[in-house]
Order: sequence, then C-alpha cells, then structure tokens
Amino acid sequence: MKEHVIDTSTKIELFDTTLRDGTQGEGINLSVEDKLRIAHRLDEFGIDIMEGGWPGSNPRDEEFFERAKAVDFPQARLCAFGSTARYPDAVETDPNLDALLKAETLVVSIFGKTWKFHSQVGLGLEDAENEDLIFKSVRFLNEQGRRVIFDAEHFFDGFKDDPEFAMAMIEAAAKGGANVIVLCDTNGGTLTSDVSAIMKAVRKKIDTPLGIHAHDDGGLAVANSLTAVQHGATHVQGTINGVGERCGNANLCTIIPDLLLKMKFRTMRDIDLSQLGSLSHFVYEVMNLIPDHRAPYVGKSAFAHKGGIHVSAVMKDSRMYEHITPETVGSEQRVLVSDLSGKSNVRYKVKEMGINLNGDEELVGRIVGRIKSLEHEGFQFDGAEASFELMLRSETGEFTPFFDVLDSRVHVRYDEDGHTAADAVLKVTVDGEIEHTAADGVGPVHALDNALRKALTRFYPEIAEVQLVDYKVRVLNEKHGTKSKVRVLIESSDEQSSWSTVGVSDNIIEATWQALSDSLNYKLFKSTRDEPSPEPGTQEGNRPETQGLTQN
Repeated sequence: MKEHVIDTSTKIELFDTTLRDGTQGEGINLSVEDKLRIAHRLDEFGIDIMEGGWPGSNPRDEEFFERAKAVDFPQARLCAFGSTARYPDAVETDPNLDALLKAETLVVSIFGKTWKFHSQVGLGLEDAENEDLIFKSVRFLNEQGRRVIFDAEHFFDGFKDDPEFAMAMIEAAAKGGANVIVLCDTNGGTLTSDVSAIMKAVRKKIDTPLGIHAHDDGGLAVANSLTAVQHGATHVQGTINGVGERCGNANLCTIIPDLLLKMKFRTMRDIDLSQLGSLSHFVYEVMNLIPDHRAPYVGKSAFAHKGGIHVSAVMKDSRMYEHITPETVGSEQRVLVSDLSGKSNVRYKVKEMGINLNGDEELVGRIVGRIKSLEHEGFQFDGAEASFELMLRSETGEFTPFFDVLDSRVHVRYDEDGHTAADAVLKVTVDGEIEHTAADGVGPVHALDNALRKALTRFYPEIAEVQLVDYKVRVLNEKHGTKSKVRVLIESSDEQSSWSTVGVSDNIIEATWQALSDSLNYKLFKSTRDEPSPEPGTQEGNRPETQGLTQN
C-alpha cells in the first residue's frame, strides 16, 4: 500500500471531549446543567462531535444523555463514550454497549486495549481474545446503525512495546467497520518524533481514517496532535483549555488556530475564530477555574507587552512582536507598566486611557521615573492598572482623592474558645466635613472595609455597588520574616466592570488600606467622569476635585 499523502484541502474533523475526558481533571465537577450549557457553546462555535460522557458508568452521565435527547444541537453531533464489551462471546448482552445504544446518539466512541501489557495484565486476555473482542464490539455497534469511533488506548506505548500486537488490534477495529481509528497517547509521554514515525507506519497499512488523542504529560499534546495531522490524521480530539486528567488533554484552543492560521488546513465546519477567546473564558467560568493567563492565543498575557523596546516596536508595527493580530482569536493587545517600562509604555497607556499630554516629554519622563521608583519599593502596576491610572491622572492634575483619613485604629480580639473578631475606627474627611465611624468584621481587613464604606456612603452612595472579588498578599523580602514588606493586590467590581489596585507596606493593614482606598477612589473617579457636568453654582459643582475634572 502506498504511503498516504495529505494536503491542506483535506478537512479536519474536530472532536471535543471536554464533557467527558475534561471532567476527569482535578478540581473539575460539572452538573448536568453545566454540561448542557457548555455543549450549546461548543455547537455554536463549530465543533463537529461532542463527547458527552460515559452513560454506562455513572447516573449523572445517564441523566445528561437522557436530557440531551430533548435538546436541539443544530450543528454538532453528540457522542456517547464507552469501552469494548467485557467478554467476546457476550457482545449482544454487554451492559456497557447496551448503555451506549440507550443514549441514542448517532455517534459512539469506544476504547479498546492496544498495548499488550494492558490486555494481558489488565484484562487477562490472550492476544486472539482481545482482537476478537475489539472486532465484535465495533461490528455490533456498526450493525446497530451507529458511526463508530474506535479509541486505540495506549496505542503509541503499545506500538513501541509490540508493534505487531498494536497493529493487529486496530486492524480488527477496521475489519469490524470502525469509521475512525483514533491513536491515543494515553499516558502523554510520547515524543513528537515517535508520533511522526508511528503515524507513517500505521498509514501504510490502514485505509480507515485516522485520528489523534493526546495527553500533555510531556508537554507535547498540541505538538503531537499537529504532527499526527501532518502525517495523515483527519480527526483531532482534545478539550477546551486543555483540561483533563493529570496534566490535561491536548488544548483545542491552541490546536484550532494552529490548524487554520499556521498550517492552512480547513475544518469540517466554518469556524469564527474571533469567538475562541470568549469560548475559552466561558468554559473556565462554568468550571469555576482560574484562567491560564499565559495560554497561547486566548490567555490574558498572550498579547501583553512589558519591555520598553518591545512596546516601542509594537507601536510602530505590531507584527514585530505579535505572531497574529489578537482580534483574530478574540483577544486584545495589552501594554503593561513596570520598572522595565520606557516612555513608549507610558505613551501607549496614556493614549489607551484617552489622556492628552500635549507632547509634554518632560511629564512623560517624570511619570516613567515615578513608576520605576514605586516598583523598586515593591509596587506592581502590571497587575493593578487602576492604581496606575490614578497615579497617572494625579501627575496630570486630573485626579485628587475624594476623601482623606485623619485617624484609623484596628483592633483584633481572640477568646479562649478560638473565636476571633475585629473592629475598625475611622475618622474621614470629605470636602472639609468629618465623619467619625466604627464597624466590626470577621477580621481586620473586613472591619476596615466595612468602616470605610460606612463612613463614605452618605457622601458617595455609589460605592455600595463595589464588591471585593479577589484579595492577594505576597511577601516581598521573605528573609525578614514577619517584618517583611508585603504587597496587597485587590480586585474589585461593580455591575459594569472590574479593576485592580495595589498597596505596599511592611504593615499588612496599611498595604490593604492603600489598595482599598485606591479601589474606592477609582470607582468614584470613573463615576464622576461618566456623569454630566454639574450646573454652575450647585453643591456638586463647588467641589474642588469635580471642578478640576470638568475643566479637563
């Protein structure tokens, strides 16, 4: 048989196993409703086949497939997953295969052992028995009118151990009528060079369409998947964001743009890549996972620039440091500000914020100097852009604080039963008017936050919309022990947006106070700018800080 040569006009079938293999990842637990929501998004995006779960293994997946029968997925096909039958002479009555049929999906995927070690030790089968098991299981499902995808489990390890055995097993699947044979790097440790060599060997003997299912234990799942396509695979399996058992599965959020943009392949359905970032974030949200900011294409940092030389180049032509246009995959270009920044970073951020410096290079230089000085003290503005904007607008004269704290005290109490409590006392001034208040909380940060809100609500009722979303503390000079300086990063949000602020001190309460103060000041600053300019002579118009903002 001649070696198969694939060209880029061949369409690649995308098989998503986020709802099955992806849920085996640590910390992932999806309800039936969660799985249905994700399935709808996968269908809308352009996935060809969605593997919904293993109906024969647990009640949740049984319920998912039962509910999915009443759901219309206009484009994608739902697939039920299972194993070959347990015994070669009892295929027709096997409960696992029966569960696949009851799921009523037009596509089914079943796995079988193609590593002799697993067949003999795990199942206790002779070679001929395992071969017969695969053949009869695939044939049975095929005869029931199902499109059968055979997952050759541990194929690459099995081929390296005993190529004749591994080949015999997938040839049995082909004879049984498998529509696709998927070569699985189940342990995820195969090198890309081995994938290349083994794909070539298999392609010479198998006419059935081939697929690839790779895991990322060696950090090569995406590379191995793309290599398999280069050598004849027309079916690619993976998960959104690479979620999955151990180190995860091949990441479709990387594979899909690589296939379309870099390798110039086509997929079975037209895909709007500008929705890729949104899909990635949606799945993270439903799974309650922290997004990987450094993920290719869709990560928050994928098109972020920090070094001054890089930013200067990107401002001239982004192709100098960006391999694609970010918007192509639903991402955006970001410029960070740090002690590595130069004037180009500041110019970029100033333009992004809509600030006009009127070509004042002396002001730009002063801002750069202040950034470098503050970051030397421990501040980090690439993770706290709201604090950076306040600092920047303070330098330009557009911002003055909306309140000042004249005095503050925080008390923490412990009792012999292990109960803790805290209270904070604040004396705050707004436009010369003093507000003296106190509040308690479960801890000092909570008490301080409550007291500050209580003191300011009479003046600025809009701060009631602000919620604390995240709170992080990092020790900056660990060798000083409990005397070390700390950096506090706070993320806040309202109904429209979210923002991050920073504080640094050798006192964690002081650092927290700085970040909290910036957070509320940022909310008030944005709210004031969004409001229409007050009429002359009104109380609002007489505020010095408001007058300064309307003048600018």
